[in-house]
Amino acid sequence: MRERPSTARNTGGCVLPRKARAVRLRRLLRTGFVSAFALLAAGCAQSGSDGRDEGPLELSFGHVGAPGSLFALSAEEFARRVNERLDGVAEVVVYGSSQLGGDDILLQKLRLGTVDLALPSSIMSSRIPEFGLFEMPYLVRDREHMNRIESEVVWPELAPLAESQGYHFLAVWENGFRHVTNNLRPIRSPDDLAGIKLRTPRGTWRVRLFQNFGANPVPMAFSEVLLALRTGVVDGQENPLAQIHAAKLNEVQQYLSLTEHVYTPAYVTVSSRHWPGVPEEVRTVVEEEARAAQAFVYATARRLDRELLVELAATDISVNWADKVAFERASETVYEEFSASVEGGRELIDRVLRLAQQ
Repeated sequence: MRERPSTARNTGGCVLPRKARAVRLRRLLRTGFVSAFALLAAGCAQSGSDGRDEGPLELSFGHVGAPGSLFALSAEEFARRVNERLDGVAEVVVYGSSQLGGDDILLQKLRLGTVDLALPSSIMSSRIPEFGLFEMPYLVRDREHMNRIESEVVWPELAPLAESQGYHFLAVWENGFRHVTNNLRPIRSPDDLAGIKLRTPRGTWRVRLFQNFGANPVPMAFSEVLLALRTGVVDGQENPLAQIHAAKLNEVQQYLSLTEHVYTPAYVTVSSRHWPGVPEEVRTVVEEEARAAQAFVYATARRLDRELLVELAATDISVNWADKVAFERASETVYEEFSASVEGGRELIDRVLRLAQQ
C-alpha cells in the first residue's frame, strides 16, 4: 500500500499520524460521544511509541440484516474476499443487526465519515424520489431482468442522483422479493389486507402501495419489528423470506402469504466525500470485490428462496400463494401516482418494462 504523506501532529508529547488519528476517531465515535481529551488520550494509549498505528485500517460495513439473512451472508462473504486480498493492510469489519444504527442512521454516518460502507435498500426512495421506481409492484420480473435494469437504468440514471446527495454506489446487491406475514388471516387478494396494521419500511411509495391495498401501513425501523409483532403494536409486516427467517419473524406470525409484491435491490454504498480519502490500493480492492460479489449474492438469494420456503412451510406458520393478478390490478393507481409526481417517472417505468421483453 502506498504510504500517505506524513501529517503527524505533536499533541502534548504524543505523535499521532493521520491514519492513526482517523482510525481511532472512527472507533471512538461508534461508541458515542467522546471529548477531545478522550480522543487524544486514546490516540496516545493505542498508538505505538514510534508514532505508527497498530493493526490494519478498519473499514466498517453496517447493515440491518440479522445473522443468517441474505444481507449478513453477502456482507460476510464480501468482507472475507476483501480481507484475504488486503492481507493485513486494511480490514472490512461487518456490523449487522443495526449495530451501527438503522438505515436512516447509517446514511447519516456515511456522510459524517463514521461508517465506511452501508447497504441501504428501500430507504433510498425516501431520499431520492426516482428510487421509488423499485417500489412499483411487480415491476422487476426476475434477476436477469434486474441485471438489465442495473446496466440501463441504475448506473446511468439513478447512481448519479445518489452521488449528488453524497452517496457513491460501489455495487448493486439484493434484498429480494417481498411477502406478507400477519396474525389475522391469509392474504389472497388485496381485500384481505383491509384494516391490517402492517409494518413497512420508511420508503414513501411502500406506504402508499399498502394504503392503496387497504392496509394500515406503519413505517418503522427493521430492528423494531420483532417486538412490535410480539406485543401487537402491528399485526403483520412484509419482507423477503431470508429476512423473515433470519429475524425469526415467523415465530410470532400465523400466516405467510407469498405475494412477491416488490423486488428490492440493495446498494453497497460509501460516502462521496470521505471514500476518496481511503488509500487508492484499498479502494480498488473493495470496489472490485463489491462488484464481483453480486454473483454470490444472486446465487445465495435463489438458494434461500427455495430452501426457506420448504423450511417455513414445515413450521407452525400457515403458507399460501396470493392472487398476483388481483394484486397487479390493484397496483395500477400507484404507477399512476408515481408517474404524475416524479419527474420522468413514466419514462423510467416504460424503460424498465421494455427491458423485461429483451
